[in-house]
Amino acid sequence: MRIMIVTDAWEPQINGVVRTLKNTTAQLQLLGHTVEMLTPLEFRTVPCPTYPEIRLSILPAQRFTQRVETFRPDALHIATEGPLGLAARRWAVRNGFPFTTAYHTRFPEYVQARFGIPLSATYRFLRWFHSRSQAVMAPTPVVKRDLEANGFKNVTLWTRGVDLDIFHPQESHVLNTSHPIFLYVGRVAVEKNIEAFLALDLPGSKWVAGEGPQLAHLRSRYPDVNYLGMLSQPELAKVYASADVFVFPSKTDTFGLVLLEAMACGLPVAAYPVTGPIDVLAGSAPGSAGALHEDLREACLNALKVPRQGARAWAERFSWQAASMEFLAHLHPRSANAGPVAQTA
Repeated sequence: MRIMIVTDAWEPQINGVVRTLKNTTAQLQLLGHTVEMLTPLEFRTVPCPTYPEIRLSILPAQRFTQRVETFRPDALHIATEGPLGLAARRWAVRNGFPFTTAYHTRFPEYVQARFGIPLSATYRFLRWFHSRSQAVMAPTPVVKRDLEANGFKNVTLWTRGVDLDIFHPQESHVLNTSHPIFLYVGRVAVEKNIEAFLALDLPGSKWVAGEGPQLAHLRSRYPDVNYLGMLSQPELAKVYASADVFVFPSKTDTFGLVLLEAMACGLPVAAYPVTGPIDVLAGSAPGSAGALHEDLREACLNALKVPRQGARAWAERFSWQAASMEFLAHLHPRSANAGPVAQTA
């Protein structure tokens, strides 16, 4: 099958959306499918306000039309709701071409946290965007229920995976500070709620790996915290393996791939019992892979008692191959009798 995936999130961004799409594409290709990625790298772009590393494509409709009509996909998946996603949606609706979409991030909550825009306004836009989708792929059952409660239709589950070859237990001492070592990895931004972690009274030391618009503020306010910046995946695996607890303070993530990466390295997680952590750890015995608590400090201290082998064993349940098979099953290829892709500008 010829599959076109359209995304506004792509390199040089390093985030869960990009990692998910790259791993899914690789798995689909291993299964013999032809995958064409349409990303901002092919367009003139401008930086997104407050997120300069996110590039927004300028007037992509004509170029998109050329690309889709040249590639002639059997299935179209629209991964994001940005300018490229809007162009793809417009083309698909005009030409009666079936498509699927995905809900990767809690965008309404992010927008409210950064700009104060009411949740209802953003959800109204998202309901419209996904309303013509044959399948809205959500990463967890909780996110699926939330979307359905907000009026979304055709919501299906598409879980996530982890590369167990890159992220694995290993001897590592790259974090050379006093133990216990508490680690946060991810985008350094207000919606990640990182200050809830950094403000905690904890023994040992704290580390933050990642970059983002809140980094300068946090460095100034919490000078005793250790900051690593952006890391490659192999470097990150060594950092996970060197820490004692992975702290995930976010209350707005839909999944949190870093949770799986940490556990795959044998690093127990501490988090609030909210969407993302509660889904990733769903089904695991209490205290076997991580600790969830409304008091994040309690979660951190409880996670110190979790055996590293238990965290690794739980992460081994998640594979990109299984996740990609779910994605494939949700696609809606156009009918073989539908004729050629329409030539519509």
